[in-house]
Amino acid sequence: MRPSLTRLSGMPSGKAYIGWWGDFGGAKQKGIVQYGLSPFQQRAWGDAFSQTMFNGYRRIVSQAPYFLIPFVAGYSIYTWANGYYHYLESKEGHYASQAAGGGH
Repeated sequence: MRPSLTRLSGMPSGKAYIGWWGDFGGAKQKGIVQYGLSPFQQRAWGDAFSQTMFNGYRRIVSQAPYFLIPFVAGYSIYTWANGYYHYLESKEGHYASQAAGGGH
């Protein structure tokens, strides 16, 4: 116990005082290990931008078949169906459907 700190900070003394923060006078605890790392050794964004170009490109290319093939198939079906719809709604499409016997 540091008497100078108790007097300066207005902490109670005597039986009511159990100790300064972290020094409560109990038995020392065992088995508690703390690890620390200097802020100069931490590099959270160390090679993030230089490695992203190569690693990101490799990852995207390896996943390309899983998103490119369905996208190309879906887009081609969409463009075909959109063109066919516009053909059926055109004058030429109306004449063709009437000539085939499907007119109103």
